Parts: sequence; C-alpha cells; structure tokens
Amino acid sequence: MKFVLSAEQRMFGETLRKLLAEAATAKTVRAWAAGDSGPGRALWSSVAEAGVFAVGVPEPHGGAGLLPVELAVAVEELGRAAAPGPYVETLAAAELLGDSPWLSRMAEGEAIVSMAVPHALDADVADLVLTADGAETHAGERLTSLDPARRLFRAEGGGGFTGFGALLCAAQQIGVGQALLDVSVEYAKTREQFGRPIGEYQAIKHHLASALVELEFARPLVYGAALSYGTPDFTRDVSAAKVAASEASYGLAKTALQVHGAIGYTDEYDPSLWIRKARALYSAWGSPSEHRARVMAAL
Repeated sequence: MKFVLSAEQRMFGETLRKLLAEAATAKTVRAWAAGDSGPGRALWSSVAEAGVFAVGVPEPHGGAGLLPVELAVAVEELGRAAAPGPYVETLAAAELLGDSPWLSRMAEGEAIVSMAVPHALDADVADLVLTADGAETHAGERLTSLDPARRLFRAEGGGGFTGFGALLCAAQQIGVGQALLDVSVEYAKTREQFGRPIGEYQAIKHHLASALVELEFARPLVYGAALSYGTPDFTRDVSAAKVAASEASYGLAKTALQVHGAIGYTDEYDPSLWIRKARALYSAWGSPSEHRARVMAAL
C-alpha cells in the first residue's frame, strides 16, 4: 500500500514548519535546558494557535477530533525543529482523559501534561502528570538526561507506555532524523578537505545515502501505523514503526557526528541539539528490543 499525505495534511505540516523556523527554536531549546521556560511556553502557545492540540482532542471539548495522521505530521515537524517540552506526552494524554475538563484546556494550549513512562518529562512545568494508565501522579527528584532539554523527573507509579504515545514519539524521531540529514548534507556541500567539498568523497556520499534510505523506509511505517489506529493491527504496526524510527534517527545522529567531526557535539553548535535528542528518544516510549518483542508476539 502506498501512503500519500493529502494536500490539506501537507499544508498543515508546511505551515507548522514555517512557524517553527521563524521561531528560532535553537535558542528556545537552550533556554529550556537552562531552566528558562518562558520562550518555550510562548512557542507552545503558537503551536496551539496553529491547531496542533486541537487535532488531538475530541470535538465536544473544542477539538477537531483525534486525527492520528495529522498528529503524526505535526509531531514530525516539532521533532524537526527540536521544539522543547512534553508535546508527545500532552497529545498522548488526551487519549486517556475521557471527558475530563482538562481536554478543553489542552485544545487551547493552556494545559501542559506530562506522563510517567517511566519518568515524567518536564514535570516541573506541567500542570498535570499522569501514569500510562491515565491515573494522576506526582513527580519527585530530577534525574540526569542524555538530552539537557529533556528534563526528566522520577514519578510515582511510573512505568510502561501507551501505543499512541509510542506512535507520536516515532513521528518525532522521523523529524529529528530529517533535521540531522538536512544539516549534514548542507555541511558536506560547504566543508572542504584537500581543496574539495567533503560531500564529493564516496565515503561521505555512502554514509548519507544509507542514512537517507533508512529514514525513508521508516517514515511510511509511522504513517501506516497512524492509519491503523483503532484496528487490531495497531499494536503491531506502531511497534514496527517505533523500531524503524529509533534505528533511523539514531543512525543519522551517528552519521551527522561522523560528517561534522567533533564540532558536531559541542554545545555551541546547533546539530548537537538533535544528536543528543536522537539518542535520548532511542529508548523513550519503549526500547527497540521491547517493541521487537511486541511485533514478534503479534505474528
């Protein structure tokens, strides 16, 4: 089956991409990591105005209904921009809240929700923290994270994950991987070695081409899983998508580091924001081994 986004879905993604590009998200990420949530909250409001949370909330609560493909489109763009904050957690929580009044606040961008899966992301700025089964919980001590902009907290009752959250995390990873591919290709075109752009050397070309293929194979799995939401195949499809997205984005992080050299991991250089996020997301919402086991169990 061929998965092609509709014109409206593509326009939704392009509009959000433009909004995020104009927002200079790299500065926002660094401020968020340093504990300054002001720019991140302003970005959250802008994303809400673009309708991102509305497509995750039922119509009776001011949303457009739960639209998994549109959400995957949006979260891919959020990953591409490395937008900080618990976007995946908030959108995944909407599925668990039933007829809660929190949903109306979420649709308007007025509520930030974290989930303990097993640790609660950015719990210190969240208005609500839930467990994977939808119960309200509380966050405790802050933990060390591979990505400084993913501020993790220990939470009571933390553990497990939801299939819908894993789907959105996979979409986020596709965006992270795309950003790393784009910046690596651009760098390879301009960085010279022995009088030639490094992108002209076969070793660099092969690395980038292999990374592109892996990403392009993972993306249809993500959107295929979004289309299967609500069917008996969803658990299997989302786990297959999460494995592929994890491997593709983490592989691109390693490729980006090889292309850029050590500068790619320095705090001052923007690619480091995506490289660290790719590694942190690799095991978020279920590790590849957990999801492979789920796929095998479904066969």
